[in-house]
Amino acid sequence: MPYRNPLASSADLDGFRLEGEGAISFPRGRMRLESLRPPEDGQDANIVLWCPEDFPPDVTVEWDFWPVHEPGLCILFFHARGRKGEDLFDLAPRTGPYEQYHHGDLDAYHVSYFRRMWPSERRLHTCNLRKSHGFHLVARGADPLPAVLDAQGPYPVRLTVHRGEITFRIGELVSFRWRDESPLPGGKIGFRQMAPMIGEYANLRVTPGGDR
Repeated sequence: MPYRNPLASSADLDGFRLEGEGAISFPRGRMRLESLRPPEDGQDANIVLWCPEDFPPDVTVEWDFWPVHEPGLCILFFHARGRKGEDLFDLAPRTGPYEQYHHGDLDAYHVSYFRRMWPSERRLHTCNLRKSHGFHLVARGADPLPAVLDAQGPYPVRLTVHRGEITFRIGELVSFRWRDESPLPGGKIGFRQMAPMIGEYANLRVTPGGDR
């Protein structure tokens, strides 16, 4: 069955799990994520918010995104589960540092977009797809999102997985398309932010049976 969540109030986050020290609010009727720790704390300042649902390997994930404050970085984890097939929430607790997610006890894909943390990322905007366990960069494409100063939004984001082929779009632009010959079997999705990024999210839709 399709999953629909407006992400419009705290009632919409029943069962969601926040890892790291973060704050969730809804000042404009959409979910705002931000860290409570200063960026000087490095990886310890970063946060991840997991949706409690498990999704199949063929799936389409869509949401609306607004960048509110930069620098920082946003990631979507998907197909996340334990390396032995365990439910993600049954694994050892995680607290936000990235290494726990790419070299911990889980497998996942992670697509990073709005990559504006470091000067090198701000000079050339790209979306990167990695596969874990490990830190394997498997695909890269253009990121059309403007800087916060010029952002208006909402910016529709769409991820599709169909028989191992992963396609990532922002608006009408296809950022990248990549085929995994050994695709992960599905799992949970989660939103990650690198402090001091503040982002807003709404209208999360997940449809099993991803199309092309």
